Amino acid sequence: MKQIFLVEDDKEIAKNLSLLLRAEGFAVTHAGTKGEAAELIGGQKFDLALVDISLPDGNGYAVCTEIREAQDIPVIFLTASGDEASVVTGLNMGADDYIIKPFRPRELIARIRAALRKSGRVSSAFEAGGLSVDTGSGIVKKNGGEVFLSALEYRLLLVFINNPESIITRERLLSELWDAAGEYVGDNTLTVYIKRLREKIEDDPGEPKIILTVRGMGYRLGRR
Repeated sequence: MKQIFLVEDDKEIAKNLSLLLRAEGFAVTHAGTKGEAAELIGGQKFDLALVDISLPDGNGYAVCTEIREAQDIPVIFLTASGDEASVVTGLNMGADDYIIKPFRPRELIARIRAALRKSGRVSSAFEAGGLSVDTGSGIVKKNGGEVFLSALEYRLLLVFINNPESIITRERLLSELWDAAGEYVGDNTLTVYIKRLREKIEDDPGEPKIILTVRGMGYRLGRR
């Protein structure tokens, strides 16, 4: 389980973020001030830090510097300011990414996973049932031959790869595909995309082993 270090002084935001991250399979350690963050940095190992730029006893830039001195992990800034100066300062201080509040939960999770992949803390390779997916390059192969997926088919596959232990409801999938496509994806359309994806990645689409149906609940990734 990947360890996320959350530095955020707003208690409500911290609570909601912690719930979101834990629901996505992350462990979360929270600090509400620069001082609390400094104490935790030296005593615990983390895989990624989410740091609010504005803190009651300092700023996130200083926290980022302390993290960089103690641990080689990705840092993502949370900021209410989208002005160019704040963004440039954060990136120059060593941040890997930034996200502006209020943010979309799925976008934040996607950015976290991307940062973890880039840092080598999450494998970019997925293999199951003759299927091989390199999420770094986006190349998908089945039994050694390249498989060409549409953007929505690939996004659908990534949802399962990124949530290997979860049962994913149709509502969740519709939400994910809506975000990715920027256009309406209805229930019937989702059924079509799942059918098409299975036809491309399963040995026998009629008896799927990779994307399994959980009756009355949704879908899940098959055991590797």
